Amino acid sequence: MDMLLGVLVMLVKMAVVLGVALGLAAYMILLERKLLGRFQVRYGPNRVGYFGLLQPLADGLKMLLKEDIIPDGVDRRIFLVAPAVVAGTALAAFAVVPFGDGLTLFGHAVPQVIVDSNVGLLLVLALSSLAVYGLALGAWTSDNKYSLLGGIRGAAQMISYELALGLSLVPVVMHARSLSLSDIVAAQSGLPFAVLEPVAFAIFVIGALAETKRIPFDLPEAENELQAGFHTEYSGMRFALFFVGEYVNMVLLGAVIAVFFLGGWHGPFLPPIIWLALKVLAVPVFLIWTRASLPRLRYDQLMALGWKVLIPLALANILVTGALLAAGA
Repeated sequence: MDMLLGVLVMLVKMAVVLGVALGLAAYMILLERKLLGRFQVRYGPNRVGYFGLLQPLADGLKMLLKEDIIPDGVDRRIFLVAPAVVAGTALAAFAVVPFGDGLTLFGHAVPQVIVDSNVGLLLVLALSSLAVYGLALGAWTSDNKYSLLGGIRGAAQMISYELALGLSLVPVVMHARSLSLSDIVAAQSGLPFAVLEPVAFAIFVIGALAETKRIPFDLPEAENELQAGFHTEYSGMRFALFFVGEYVNMVLLGAVIAVFFLGGWHGPFLPPIIWLALKVLAVPVFLIWTRASLPRLRYDQLMALGWKVLIPLALANILVTGALLAAGA
């Protein structure tokens, strides 16, 4: 009976997390269009529903009704599956993200995380790196030179910045002495790691910008030179899946930054879930702000920043953190 109840609770948690993540991703698109409109001194979408709040539903319906075109010369199976890989890996990473310190329902303790893994940090990094397969395979099988160039750029970019991203989290593990995301949040009950490790925090944010292919790191899409790059040949709902993956990644990035560096659900006065929601939503707003403010880097500048600046800086930060912790011990 207890096993059946545990399975039921896990299924409910999965449904809630997936529903909230997909809903946030849909309305993140509306938020971006609204904020970009304000930044550019114009109105965003405001015709469908009050204040344009039904615009995501209209966009989803439009994508569902559009013709799904498959060009000649593509590997049909890979072409069809690639967008789902991008969106699926982003959604799967939410399985190890903790949303609170636990609930008690009907006398049973219910963790506010789908899977409280001892290696949650490694799972997040592994799943985020798998997204490159969807991008690269979708680009390669499109039988389009612009798509192939975008896929090569995307793969090189994600591999390069994945190294800096992973290295920036080593000081977090050194402070928390655990790879569990719940333990990492618990270790920030006093000060968030963004205060203790500002260099690691800055490297992680820059690396995460590149991982999500947001301006100034949107070279895999680069509309003015690659005609949207890796997804040039996609249409209809498969085209939409690439963007679902991108905006789910933005929400996931907000959750991950909140958990690793901003103290998770910790905060005064407000309920823990409210604190976590505010921290999670602050990150996509920052990403939208950078899109409205910064120019795109050249490709050589992008690669040089990752290999010549961020990785050496992350390694130096690990050495400094280790020395400080050893001296304090």
